[in-house]
Amino acid sequence: MKDNFAIILAAGKGTRMKSKKSKVLHQVCGKTMIQYVVSQVKQVNLSKLITVVGAHADDVKSVIGNQTEYVFQKEQLGTGHAVLQTEKKLGKLNGTTLVLNGDTPLLTAKTLKKMLDYHRECNAAVTVLTAWIDDPTGYGRIICDNQQNIKKIVEQKDALPQEAEVKEINTGVYCFDNQQLFAALHEINSDNQQNEYYLTDVIEILQRAGKKIAACQINDFQEALGVNDRIALARVTKIMQKRIDVKLMANGVTLIDPSTTYVDSDVKIGSNTVIEPGVVLKGNTSIGCDCTIGANSIIKDSQIADGVEVKCSYLEQSQMDKGSDIGPNSHLRPQADIGKRVHIGNFVEVKKAKIGENTKVGHLTYVGDTTLGKNINVGCGTVFVNYDGMNKHQSKVGDYSFIGSGSNIIAPVNIEDHAYVAAGSTITNDVKAHDMAIARGRQVNKVGYYDHYPVAQQVESK
Repeated sequence: MKDNFAIILAAGKGTRMKSKKSKVLHQVCGKTMIQYVVSQVKQVNLSKLITVVGAHADDVKSVIGNQTEYVFQKEQLGTGHAVLQTEKKLGKLNGTTLVLNGDTPLLTAKTLKKMLDYHRECNAAVTVLTAWIDDPTGYGRIICDNQQNIKKIVEQKDALPQEAEVKEINTGVYCFDNQQLFAALHEINSDNQQNEYYLTDVIEILQRAGKKIAACQINDFQEALGVNDRIALARVTKIMQKRIDVKLMANGVTLIDPSTTYVDSDVKIGSNTVIEPGVVLKGNTSIGCDCTIGANSIIKDSQIADGVEVKCSYLEQSQMDKGSDIGPNSHLRPQADIGKRVHIGNFVEVKKAKIGENTKVGHLTYVGDTTLGKNINVGCGTVFVNYDGMNKHQSKVGDYSFIGSGSNIIAPVNIEDHAYVAAGSTITNDVKAHDMAIARGRQVNKVGYYDHYPVAQQVESK
């Protein structure tokens, strides 16, 4: 069997995106478009994968790394010119070359494999992935002869009126006999309205030479959607999101309202988990089985174990162990590690802290740079004061301790097991096991103070 090669075209500036970055680096459900294309192409049996880069070449390389070889297109002179840049790497090889664009994130490996198989079965010089659509505006038209063999592909701007009426369009994905491809590339010219070297001109050259030009129709045209502007990006993102949602629901996840839920492509969710409306799940996030992610919660790059409940809260780069819960309106900042059956109530912020099993942090509390043991109760309004204006410091609270409401724990400090901190205390020194720390001013009542306070009397008289 002949070798397969692939060329991904990713050198364009994407001016219609009106962006400071390469078009192919815009994201769809958490991954760049070029990452989707590379991941699907690599599932096809390839001997070589080459990406043509130009504008923002270093940025593209930093995203896809060594998964592909690269060639550089210094001037953007058209798709034919872009493919010609790979000649030193591919020109002398025998086999089939797949050519596709880096801005088609919906294209699947299944379709690419089908196309390669069809190309071999037809023994074609070129196979074009085509589609029939009601409104072909903006796409190159497939022009056939009387026997329905592809004669040429005409770009929208160069199409004659009768050619513009054709409904079969070019998706921009091709299979070529490799050596015939490069031989024909040297014959194309830039005699068109764009003054560019079109890859599609290779079709006409090979057709005139009597070579077979095959058409492989795609089952779902949406797969071949390219992205040239932000409108198309939004459309493609919506389609990708639907794919993700369908897969999750098929695997036992309940999405109460998929239309208001956003889930990145790499997010993993276990069965019997319920995702309520308005939830956003991003990045490297995994959620276990039997969880409830409440309405309007945001979880990013976090790991959630089985049986966790999140109520309208924001979690980033954190983890929650089995049976724990949080919210509403709380925030886990990076490196928050929440243990088994921990309760994090409302308006609590946790940062770079480890909280042991069965500990309760009920409400209105900040826990930063802190280690809390198990079975601790942290009262309302407690602040673990970790910053002295120059450096961050650590605090530690032992198992079965009690921190009274309104306390300030001034790091660095160590509160040992079974210790108590009285409500309203400001703790600056260590507390030994089984001791109680009280650190607050003595209350003084001024008898009859109101009777001698003129402003209060004036207010009352009014």
